[in-house]
Amino acid sequence: MTDNSPLRARTGAPLRLGTRRSKLALAQSGLVADAVSEVTGRAVELVEVTTYGDTSKEHLAQIGGTGVFVAALREALLRGEVDFAVHSLKDLPTAQPEGLVLAAVPQREDPRDVLVARDGLTFEQLPSGARIGTGSPRRMAQLNAYARSHGLDIETVPIRGNVDTRIGFVRSGELDAVVLAAAGLSRLGRTGEVTDFLPVDTVLPAPGQGALAIECAATSADLAAALAELDDPYTRVAVTAERSLLAALEAGCSAPVGALADLLVDGQAVNELRLRGVVGSTDGASLVQMSITGPVPTSHDDAAALGRELAAEMLAKGAAGLMGERAL
Repeated sequence: MTDNSPLRARTGAPLRLGTRRSKLALAQSGLVADAVSEVTGRAVELVEVTTYGDTSKEHLAQIGGTGVFVAALREALLRGEVDFAVHSLKDLPTAQPEGLVLAAVPQREDPRDVLVARDGLTFEQLPSGARIGTGSPRRMAQLNAYARSHGLDIETVPIRGNVDTRIGFVRSGELDAVVLAAAGLSRLGRTGEVTDFLPVDTVLPAPGQGALAIECAATSADLAAALAELDDPYTRVAVTAERSLLAALEAGCSAPVGALADLLVDGQAVNELRLRGVVGSTDGASLVQMSITGPVPTSHDDAAALGRELAAEMLAKGAAGLMGERAL
């Protein structure tokens, strides 16, 4: 069967994939590049873009949340310097900018958070007064809440840096453990360094965690159609519900909000989607954690409505007062 799409016909110049320069960004962009090359029949070259979030040493909440990792890539797209870009979906602000389209959300990796601790320790085995590093208010809130409810004594320590830097704090003895995303370590081939997978009942991940976003210019219709072949419909409805919750809470990417939508399976049939959300104060003293279950959404609007409904219930329970920074 012959594919006569315009993309396959233009086999000259490679497609240019915009990516951040970190090891993790390059690893996940490389995976996407291979998949895009497969569906388009064209070579794909990585174009490294430095973002403000990569160069700043300040904490994310001080410089505008994780959206600072995205802006430079989006500007490169709009200027035509790259053909498409790959982001960690949890870094994307919830508002889609004019002129760009979210062409694909591939199948999600493990959304959980993990612990990398000294001496192979699990979270439950950490000694009293253990120092746990994380740059995420969401993780701080839930770890501290769990510790309080189980009589554990921990100290959460704010840190920045790439995976090597963070794990280095443990190897040097400066920290007892750090918390990272399972998906990132998996894409780097470093799952073997994990000492504990944190259950989502203990720590809900960031909205969209473990998923990638492939974005291109709205004017690139042929490319958008080709990229759409990589879209996973279940992942897309799940992350749409999670991000709708985040948006309806009017919370920025670095607010202490966790969310996870998962499919409930009865036998072989997927019949419902459960969305869980949490907002907490970073000391763990106050936590609003709720869930909602409904039919598996069949459209973007249905998925977004589920997120808005849960957000309204959480706001009614006092979630707004726990978020610190609010997205205006």
